Amino acid sequence: MTEASQLFDAGERLDAAALRALQLERLQNTLRHAYDHVPFYRQAFDKAGLRPQDCRSLDDLARFPFTTKADLRANYPYGMFAVPRDRIRRIHASSGTTGRPTVVGYTENDLSLWADMVARAIRAAGGRPGDTIHVAYGYGLFTGGLGAHYGAERLGCTVVPASGGMTARQVQLIRDLEPRIIMITPSYMLTLLDEFERQGVDPRGTSLRIGIFGAEPWTEGMRQEIEERFGIDAVDIYGLSEVIGPGVAQECVETKDGLHIWEDHFCPEVVDPVTGEVLPEGAEGELVLTSLTKEAMPVIRYRTRDLTRLLPGTARVFRRMRKITGRSDDMVILRGVNLFPTQIEEIVLRTPGVAPHFQLRLTREGRLDALTVRVEARPGATPEARREAARAVAAAVKNGIGVSVAVEIVEPESLERSVGKIRRIVDLRPR
Repeated sequence: MTEASQLFDAGERLDAAALRALQLERLQNTLRHAYDHVPFYRQAFDKAGLRPQDCRSLDDLARFPFTTKADLRANYPYGMFAVPRDRIRRIHASSGTTGRPTVVGYTENDLSLWADMVARAIRAAGGRPGDTIHVAYGYGLFTGGLGAHYGAERLGCTVVPASGGMTARQVQLIRDLEPRIIMITPSYMLTLLDEFERQGVDPRGTSLRIGIFGAEPWTEGMRQEIEERFGIDAVDIYGLSEVIGPGVAQECVETKDGLHIWEDHFCPEVVDPVTGEVLPEGAEGELVLTSLTKEAMPVIRYRTRDLTRLLPGTARVFRRMRKITGRSDDMVILRGVNLFPTQIEEIVLRTPGVAPHFQLRLTREGRLDALTVRVEARPGATPEARREAARAVAAAVKNGIGVSVAVEIVEPESLERSVGKIRRIVDLRPR
């Protein structure tokens, strides 16, 4: 066995045929478990004229109905649970800012498997037993902090549970405790970088060598900025609370060519966001995930709303998903033009005088929708530099995306943040 393969666990060492056989076995078990113990799934399968035994191949999964966030909210709080309440060891939940939160339960076995998956992800990112990891994801009902924490401990790492906020203190902890790895949202990492520079500390001189970034879409331009300013390898981690949390997929540090989905625990599909039709490998569409090993709350064909494409594996046997390019429910249609926040991010990143922190504000002027792009200025940017940046961003949006927007350059660190993330879209249009 080569040195590299010794870093793989048993699931990562499966060949393609063995992986597909394992997936089918676990999928069939999951369908039975959901049908037998979750009234929502029994009713949905019955309405579609299907039974768990109708799944005889992985392709048969496409015959089963989708699960949406609206379904989870309609069954709030415990209606999607497939085990008795006395077997639940932890509950996480979404923020619920756009309605009822989505509640997720975990059995003891679920928590152990989740820790295994995050440990695998950290190892794929370049982490090793004995590393110190600074976890700056939010702790609490949000899955990021505790998911990263227990995965890092499972791998054999030392965890600094910094959580989010208190940016100056985060910088001090990194300088004093000398972690090798940081797990954080990419937008908050840029806030940390600004704080290092504000304190007159060279970010490239820290102990950090690897950054594992998740919880929001981020572009290759942002990766380049972080790597150049901090002198680290920046890799992507993917997950969502409705499916389990962080650790569904991970970018490998040796390739940085997309995120390998842990297919021994999750079955991915990409579908047309409008028709729901399953798309061929390589086509861009909406990611749909089915859990294969969850006990407390299995999910069948969950529509994530995240836009990506599936590709063959490289560093692992598992298939890859491209970095998330946006969300189907985050797409802004402005005067007939489709616009995603990541397109604005690419423009902001290449504009002098502004920080890579922005927000889109939608309003209505008469019968027409209007969009204002609010961007934080770099500390010390002169009034003329701010005016020139506003002109440059507006021109780039017009020329590159094809729509006119207003641009406001605002003070550093003035945009609203939540759990280390900036609220990207603020819709102020009348309902």
